[in-house]
Amino acid sequence: MIKRYFVRASALKAGMRIDQNIKDRMDRTLVGRGTILDSYIIDGIRKRGIHGVYVSEGEEDPKPKEPEIPLSPLARHNIEKYRTEDPVKVNLSESVKKRVSEGIQYLYSNSDSQEFANTSNKITTELINAIDKNDALAVDISTLKTSDEYTFKHSVDVATMSMIIARKRKLPDKDVFNIGVAGLLHDMGKSKIPLEILNKPGRLSDDEFAIMRKHSEYGYVILKDKPEFAGPISLAVLQHHEKINGKGYPFGVTSEKIHPYAKILSVSDVYDALVTERPYKKPFTQRNAVELIMSMTDELDIDAMRAFMATVILYPVDSIVHLSNGEDAKVVENEASAVLRPTVVGLETGNVYNLAEDVECASLVIE
Repeated sequence: MIKRYFVRASALKAGMRIDQNIKDRMDRTLVGRGTILDSYIIDGIRKRGIHGVYVSEGEEDPKPKEPEIPLSPLARHNIEKYRTEDPVKVNLSESVKKRVSEGIQYLYSNSDSQEFANTSNKITTELINAIDKNDALAVDISTLKTSDEYTFKHSVDVATMSMIIARKRKLPDKDVFNIGVAGLLHDMGKSKIPLEILNKPGRLSDDEFAIMRKHSEYGYVILKDKPEFAGPISLAVLQHHEKINGKGYPFGVTSEKIHPYAKILSVSDVYDALVTERPYKKPFTQRNAVELIMSMTDELDIDAMRAFMATVILYPVDSIVHLSNGEDAKVVENEASAVLRPTVVGLETGNVYNLAEDVECASLVIE
C-alpha cells in the first residue's frame, strides 16, 4: 500500500520519493512525480523557496489476475496455428525517458546555449539506439510518454515515429537521424509564444490562433543560423504544418515545395496531436485517428502515410476485439497494409476471420 504525506523542505532526505510534479513559472516540469530525491534536487527545492512537497512510500497493491478467457477447443487450436508475433515495437527504458525528458526541457529553455546542438544530437542518438536495440519496426504511442508536459512528450513522440517511418521508407541513416532531430525541435518556436496563449485551457480565439501559427516560423528563425541545423532540418521545422494541397501554413506551399522531412513530420505530428488529451479536447482513439489520417489524402503525403500505417499497431496480437457479427475474437496476426483489419479467431466458434484478404469477411468489422 502506498502512503502519501507532506514533508517540509527542511526535513527532506535523500532517498525519499516525491509524489508531485514541481514546475517552473513557464509550467515546465523540473522534477517529475516519482523521482527519488537526492541532495542536489533537495538543495534546488530549498533554493526555489518551496516550503514542502508531498512524498510517498510503499508499493501499490498487486493487481488481481484477470480471469482467463474461456476458449473452445477449436479456438485454442486455431489461435496456436495462426498466431504470428507483431513486429517489434520501440521501447524506451525509464532511464532513457528520464534523460530524454531532461534534455528536451533543456533545449526548449536554452536555445542560445553552446550545448544546444550537442544536446540535440545526444537525445536523437538515445532514440535511435532504442529503435536499433530491438530492430523496432513499429510504434505504440501509449508507451512513449516521457513526461507530463505536453510539448516535451509530443516532441519525443513525433521524433520517434518519424524516424521509424523514415526507416520504413528505407531512407539513408543520415536522413533518419536528421528527421529525428527535426522531430525533437519541430515545436521549438512555441518557446516564443506568450504563455497565456500557449497554456490557455480552452480553445484559442482566431487572433490567438494566428499568433500560435507563428511558432513554425519562430522555430525556423531559432535554427536557421546554427550551422548544424541549417538546410533540411530548419526547413522541416518551418514546413511541418504545410499541406500538399497548399492549404497549410505558414506559406501555403504545395507538395513539390515541401521538403520530404516535413512531409514525414506532418503525419507524425497530426497523429500524435489527435491521440493526446489536451485541456480543451478529449483524445481520439487510435483507430479513429488512423481513420482520419487515411481520409487526409489531399493534405498528407501518400508515401509517408503508407509508411506510417505500416508502423502503427492498433490491435496487438493476443488482444480481444468485438466483431460486428456479435462475436468476441482474439487477434492472431496483423497485416501491415491493412492496419484496421487483422486476422482474428472467434473465441467460441474457433472461426478464423482474415479481415484483410478474405472476401467473405468484407462486411465484417471490428467494433
